[in-house]
Amino acid sequence: MQAAPDLSEKTVLITGANSGIGKATAAALASFGATVILASRDLAKGQAAADEASTSGKGQIICKQLDLASFSSIRRFATEVLAEHEQVHVMINNAGLMLSDRRETEEGFEQTLGINHIGHFLLTDLLLERIKASAPARIINVSSSGHAQAGGMDFDDPMSEKNYDGFKVYARSKLANVLFTQELAERLAGTGVTVNSLHPGVVATGFSKDGDAHGFLATFFKWFAPFLRSPENGAATSIFLASSPQVTDITGQYFADCKAKRVAKGARDVSAQKRLWELTESWVSNASTN
Repeated sequence: MQAAPDLSEKTVLITGANSGIGKATAAALASFGATVILASRDLAKGQAAADEASTSGKGQIICKQLDLASFSSIRRFATEVLAEHEQVHVMINNAGLMLSDRRETEEGFEQTLGINHIGHFLLTDLLLERIKASAPARIINVSSSGHAQAGGMDFDDPMSEKNYDGFKVYARSKLANVLFTQELAERLAGTGVTVNSLHPGVVATGFSKDGDAHGFLATFFKWFAPFLRSPENGAATSIFLASSPQVTDITGQYFADCKAKRVAKGARDVSAQKRLWELTESWVSNASTN
């Protein structure tokens, strides 16, 4: 049996970690000795998850409030992390949602793209210098095989104001995760920071249980729950990318079942990759100055 990695000197940050894949990832990495910053929109639920996951007696789990639909919350969270932690060795952008109806973030972005992509883009940017200073370090973006269903980014209607389809909007947000990963990996070449994305599998979590999805989407998760992966199985690739020495120097890749996989055609569009980066930068800049 392969020995568990020793993360006793590592600090790991995980968004959306109060349940499901994020919680299972936090528990595993803490059991390896890591200090885990568990970010949760609901502080009470996050603290309960941290208490439950802190069972190994090795690492520690620290809960902090983070609402990725609010730039002020993101900036406050980043300020606290920078003030309290001299190093951030692993950042796992895990939080995500799928909505049946169109909603907006505090800054007016369509909420699925706003949380799954734009919020993580801003948070990563705010912590990036600290992550680079902590190298060797890793950034991991939890995407989905659903990115293949996007058919490309819709740059004519990025906020889905003209047409809204919950599945399609989610797929595009997951495609954005992959494109962001590849562009960031290129920009960080030679820094000692790797960036990879992953598909966790279709996992039985609380994904649709907070009123985010209803109608057909909620029915899908209810009907098929017995056939879905457990959160622990779904977390396996996140844990692998965060801790395995096998991927120390691998960057800009997409993983599933702990193996590198070929991304869908839309994710191989380098022009879309760069256009999305520039567009997201402008969204963040404009929202921050208003």
